[in-house]
Amino acid sequence: MQSSSTGTPPGYRTVGENRIRETVGRGLAEFAVGQVIEHRPARTVTETDHIMMLALTGNPAPIHSDTQFCQQIGSEKPVVCGIVTLGIVLGASVRSTSGLTTANIAMNELVLEHPVHVGDTLRAQTEIREARPSRSRPDQGVVTTRTEGFNQHDQRVIAFTRTFLVPADAAELRETTDY
Repeated sequence: MQSSSTGTPPGYRTVGENRIRETVGRGLAEFAVGQVIEHRPARTVTETDHIMMLALTGNPAPIHSDTQFCQQIGSEKPVVCGIVTLGIVLGASVRSTSGLTTANIAMNELVLEHPVHVGDTLRAQTEIREARPSRSRPDQGVVTTRTEGFNQHDQRVIAFTRTFLVPADAAELRETTDY
């Protein structure tokens, strides 16, 4: 599908003759309260994702690293650390929500609802809850979203609310930067 006025596909902008650039993020006016964004592609959790996060955080919990322990407590295999699940689902939302953010303000109501294991495939969706001008920064807008992550069985595995700042005018920002 192409934009009727320029021939440029949605999600891109013309930057020269026969040259387009992907757009990242949105400005305040581009958020519609109640809109739900389905983020793609989905992402499969790898052993590397899991092991790297355990190493980075120094997390010693056997539920994340000891197969024998997991089997003894009734789990077939180790559970992926929740920070990996959060990172994958949050990361999936950035391009179409907060790619132009100038500040993350808050993350609230974080719930991990089902265990995630290496090999699970996660997809995300985000609902726009609020989009308003910033009271203290006239060139910024405050956006609040609710993001949910689902596994390959359509079980919701994570949900959280996030508030962040975006430019009031993304087009102006794109004109003065490479974004």
